[in-house]
Amino acid sequence: MALFQSSTSAVPAVASVPRHVAMIMDGNGRWAKKRFLPRVAGHKQGVETIREMVKACLDLGVEYLTLFAFSSENWRRPPDEVSFLMGLFIAALEREVVKLDEKNVRLRLIGRRDRFAPEIVRAIETAEARTQGNQGLTLTIAADYGGRWDILQATRALLRDRPDFAAEQEIDEEALTPYLAMAYAPEPDLFIRTGGEARISNFLLWQLAYTELYFTDVFWPDFDRGQLDLAIASYRQRERRFGRTSEQLKDAAC
Repeated sequence: MALFQSSTSAVPAVASVPRHVAMIMDGNGRWAKKRFLPRVAGHKQGVETIREMVKACLDLGVEYLTLFAFSSENWRRPPDEVSFLMGLFIAALEREVVKLDEKNVRLRLIGRRDRFAPEIVRAIETAEARTQGNQGLTLTIAADYGGRWDILQATRALLRDRPDFAAEQEIDEEALTPYLAMAYAPEPDLFIRTGGEARISNFLLWQLAYTELYFTDVFWPDFDRGQLDLAIASYRQRERRFGRTSEQLKDAAC
């Protein structure tokens, strides 16, 4: 498995198309409410947007797409909505995995699995196994995931494997990085949150250190290829310095 260095220890390459796009898919419920529909209608429509984003990223040459589907905190939602989301999740996994496989998309899921029903865990494992050889876009779904959980579980796993760190050494980024949930992917270049909120909500706290952030009022079910193009156009206007000065960037380009 390829491992990637942290952007605080090495300067990653910068391209006009982000290599890795991470998204918080927000606004499904409000989209439905605006149309006098039940909240679940927004979640159903949101699945259609996921399909469109996968296709758009394949067309653009994005290598990694990471979507925040269900946070650790989302268990606090009304039980009926959580139950519907779990049903939608397993149905989408079973239905979409064939299409993803045909498109050479590798599916990976990050987050806790011990709180999911056994049939959901089986569907996750089946989907991951079926697509593990694919080398096109890597689609990561964060489900029952939290950024703080990620850092804690990585630290615990490191100390289980290397108890000498607890006794003799200080834990550094190089040691911890392989244990993070997304050690297989470069850090996101572009983070997008739909729905009008301007926060990262415990999503990829470690990995977003130097990511360009883009917030839009557009609800997730209305976020289409044109909206993605706007986000990438904004990304291209950013000066990605990674701690350096503008003058250093200009000198490096000469």
